[in-house]
Amino acid sequence: MSEQAEQAVETPELDRYECRSCGYVYEPEKGDDKQDIPSGTLFAELPADWRCPVCTAKKVAFANIGPAGTASGFKENLGYGLGVNQLTPTQKNILIFGALALGFLFFISLYGLQ
Repeated sequence: MSEQAEQAVETPELDRYECRSCGYVYEPEKGDDKQDIPSGTLFAELPADWRCPVCTAKKVAFANIGPAGTASGFKENLGYGLGVNQLTPTQKNILIFGALALGFLFFISLYGLQ
């Protein structure tokens, strides 16, 4: 198979699905150990009788939340907010808690003034 043909074959995105009843997130990269679903199994490939391992909700109770590491929020809003809307949830956590830690360090440094 040529290199161009390999690039033309696209692998399906491993979208995560969240249970609207309890908040459990099915991640295809991990699978489901409780029901012997191997890792790499797409949500569409799950058996019809598969249930949420936390609250036993049916597959129809799950909503597609996209692949891991994507920016959260609606796609039409990602261009607003000084670029902060394009950050992934992990990057937002680092920004928020890093700023809090820096503010705390500045506050504690005031005790050094006499």
